[in-house]
Amino acid sequence: MPGHDHATSLAASTSLADAQPPIALGALDGRYRGVVAPLVDHLSEPALNRARVHVEVEWLIHLTEREVVPGVRRLTASEQEALRDVVRGFGAAEIEEMAATERVTQHDVKAVEYFLKKRLTRIAPDPGDRGLAELIHFACTSEDVNNLSYAVMVKGAVHEVWLPRATALVERLATMASDLRDVPLLAHTHGQPATPTTMGKEVAVLAWRLQRQLARIEDAEFLGKLNGATGTYGAHLAAVPEADWQGISREFVEHLGLAWNPLTTQIESHDWQSELYADVARFNRVLHNMCTDVWTYISMGYFAQVRGQGTVGSSTMPHKVNPIRFENAEANLEVSNALLDVLAATLVQSRLQRDLTDSSMQRNIGSAFGHSILAIDNATRGLDGLDAVPAAMAADLDDNWEVLGEPIQSAMRALGARGVPGMEEPYERLKELTRGRRIGRPELVEFVRGLGLPTDVEERLAAMTPATYVGLAPALVDHLR
Repeated sequence: MPGHDHATSLAASTSLADAQPPIALGALDGRYRGVVAPLVDHLSEPALNRARVHVEVEWLIHLTEREVVPGVRRLTASEQEALRDVVRGFGAAEIEEMAATERVTQHDVKAVEYFLKKRLTRIAPDPGDRGLAELIHFACTSEDVNNLSYAVMVKGAVHEVWLPRATALVERLATMASDLRDVPLLAHTHGQPATPTTMGKEVAVLAWRLQRQLARIEDAEFLGKLNGATGTYGAHLAAVPEADWQGISREFVEHLGLAWNPLTTQIESHDWQSELYADVARFNRVLHNMCTDVWTYISMGYFAQVRGQGTVGSSTMPHKVNPIRFENAEANLEVSNALLDVLAATLVQSRLQRDLTDSSMQRNIGSAFGHSILAIDNATRGLDGLDAVPAAMAADLDDNWEVLGEPIQSAMRALGARGVPGMEEPYERLKELTRGRRIGRPELVEFVRGLGLPTDVEERLAAMTPATYVGLAPALVDHLR
């Protein structure tokens, strides 16, 4: 078959897997690398190993500083700095060395331990100090190091990369809301013309929702534990029974900038991760809502894509400027949420005292945040390329005078409640005038003047237009922080 022959010819081509430098399989490390690169310092595999080295170094310093193990000397200030320099200088050579060690140990955390023992021998070469190396990874299970490493990494990724970009996007949206606070807009509930608002107020609703999610994420707790193989401090007490191991553990975890979890199995329970990822996913969903709304406003002509749009909109239709930034953002938000949802659902589960599902699952945290970052970048660039078109909004308002049926019947209801005669069945009378038909200003004014309203009410309603019937919409924008 021709299709089969074509497939065979592709398979016989030079293998792209052999190309150098290696070709990325995923879009985040290929096409979109430049946007998400800052996350590599926090959520990549080498970043995990660097964080493990950081935790092991700080644990060694913590134990010796507090003389937890009797008879073991304190590290000098210069030795402590030298150990911390190992973390600060962790780069390509160290990554390769650790990978080579892991190929021998077949255990990633053990490779970190051996890596650091080599460094400590160089930093404290005196034969009398050889015992110091035994305090690297002292009384720890691998998960003591891993849970603390992930907490430090995720906290860094959130506060140093994700939050600044998300905050900048929301601030951009809030500025846009302020700029458009007084621009009248025909609302569309259920896709139908509805009570007018302002574009600023509608944008402010989205900014307000996103601000609330940012506040939750900013207040997120990042928990950690260091309590041994099943969370009992068994090895700790067996080695040094007189030490206050709970106090030592708590002080160490808090020294790393984390909140201490006092009750765990072998693993830290990851509930904080589930909570965080649910909040980030909710932010993503509100942002997705913003993208679809803005996309729709663009399609209605309420926004023009003019700034920074030197792109090809269509390969065949020269006139097109497609809202690609918002469409790209939608797709990446959906991928991000698929990953965040499965992380949140899976990480809170563990068989008895420990299984390894979380180990594989947590390696997807970077991808989840990467797709969110990519979406935020696209949405921000999309907003930066928009100009409002008040004339288009005004034209739609002027074509829909029937939306003033609501304020007229509401005024009639208020008058009827006060006993003013002739105000019976206001809803039904406006329904008869407006439903299923288009009316203009002449028809509406004629209707109003025939109702027998008090003069002040009649003049107020007769002067009203769809563009002025926006209620408190402009003032509501001021609720934004």
